[in-house]
Amino acid sequence: MLSVDVASTLGGRFLTHEIFPFSFSEYLEINGVDSNNKLISATTSNRALLMRHFEEYFLFGGFPECATIPVKRDYLTSLYQKIFLGDIAARHRVENIFALRVLFRKLAESVNQPLSFTRATNIIASTGTKIGKSTVINYLRYAGDAYLILTVSNIADNITERISNPKYYFIDNGIISLLALDIRTSLLENLVALALIRKYGSKDAVYHYNHGIEVDFYIPETETAIQVCYSMDGSSDTLERETRGLIKIEEKLSCRRRIIVTYEEEDEIERDGCRIEIIPAWKFLLNNYQY
Repeated sequence: MLSVDVASTLGGRFLTHEIFPFSFSEYLEINGVDSNNKLISATTSNRALLMRHFEEYFLFGGFPECATIPVKRDYLTSLYQKIFLGDIAARHRVENIFALRVLFRKLAESVNQPLSFTRATNIIASTGTKIGKSTVINYLRYAGDAYLILTVSNIADNITERISNPKYYFIDNGIISLLALDIRTSLLENLVALALIRKYGSKDAVYHYNHGIEVDFYIPETETAIQVCYSMDGSSDTLERETRGLIKIEEKLSCRRRIIVTYEEEDEIERDGCRIEIIPAWKFLLNNYQY
């Protein structure tokens, strides 16, 4: 059963507990690395081991069966086909398989930006396939029910816009790697999204902000604003772009903490009286920082 079947099948009262693919600490543990060891990155050899596992996790995700096998892409391909064909296409009797494939590939390419129902419909229609917006909305709902995708709404939007124009993330980075190319920035943002949703939940707990300025994630519970930047690269333009939203967001929302998550850079800077932490993704994921 999918989660949507529980209420109608079991009846009565029930509790739902969501199980995600492995977190990075769980991924390390299953591969024999003690993620609680504070000396894990103290030596060159330990750091190399950590980053090797992080790169694997970054590219191929945390599905348990995939964590220890050498040929990860083959397993991910078969798993995706099971979700795509079994849990979505066959289950809901989807006739336009081509449109469904195009939609999921576009979602994988658009992880770091909102995608409205209208734009998604136009993208599919541009391939020559006739499809209505209501059908696209149904496809997205099917994917959500099958836990293929998760959504993060814009906290600056009204209720209708939050539903119709969210950011879409995938349940595992390995799926994105199958569907899109040249997407390391998207993979990094997807990892951060999964870490936040795993910790706080996906409903009314994790948002992004996009209204004049853009902030990748905002957590109301802790009043934390987070940007994701693959590399700060020492460029003043990059620094300005990534810090501007973190500074300006306080004009709209209370903000006690500002974080930039990178692939491997670490620093702490101050801009306009605001302290901004630059945290490498592996540390962020291991909860060395309480975000």
